[in-house]
Amino acid sequence: MHVIIPARYASSRLPGKPLADIAGKTMIERVYDSARTSGAERVTIATDDERIRAAAEAFGAEVCMTAAHHPSGTDRIAEAIRKLNVKADEIVVNLQGDEWAMPPRLLRRVGETLERCPEAVMATACHRIDDIDMFIDPNAARVVLDRDGYALYFSRAAIPRLRDSPADDRYVPSIAYRHVAVFAYRAGFVARFCGWGPCELERIEQLEQLRVLWHGERIAVHVTDEPPLKSIDTPEDLERARRYFSEK
Repeated sequence: MHVIIPARYASSRLPGKPLADIAGKTMIERVYDSARTSGAERVTIATDDERIRAAAEAFGAEVCMTAAHHPSGTDRIAEAIRKLNVKADEIVVNLQGDEWAMPPRLLRRVGETLERCPEAVMATACHRIDDIDMFIDPNAARVVLDRDGYALYFSRAAIPRLRDSPADDRYVPSIAYRHVAVFAYRAGFVARFCGWGPCELERIEQLEQLRVLWHGERIAVHVTDEPPLKSIDTPEDLERARRYFSEK
């Protein structure tokens, strides 16, 4: 398993966040530490920024410099796969550079899920929702699974939803799952994925994994009881992460 961490300096809500300090370590180092602890054979940081490269190499990380124009982290990973000569059948895990608290065991489980599901081109993770506020949160992505644990659909809507439920309904279905944004692919599939370009469902939901389902491919989903803490997107998220360590 090869973990690739896409990291860019530019961010509309929190510029430079990969280098933000979290209790004495940069965010990108904490992400890297999770990947190393997962048992991955190789971990690479893919970036377009010299400041991130310098910081990553200072703590011993392998870095792959990529172009600045990539529209998504997956496109950045596709370039890194080419430059690093990753074999087509090797499993590559996309660990986003703001997932500062990703459980290492969960990374390993997602890679193992893809390995044991040869009919799937991608694997990802989810966890059970038992809180109504999480269920209706418009910023959270949900996934609906089939009986064998493959994804049927991803959405930012509260799904599955009782057809006749009232507006103030507090019921959360027992099969409601929140998606965890970590992905495993076979390296040879990533170029094909990027070559397809965004589909209409993806444009509507702003969830790129819908591109896979749109083209009739399968996504295997690992259900975890160890979800990560919230990724860092805003200054408030950063302060929450810092408090986490200070309170520990």
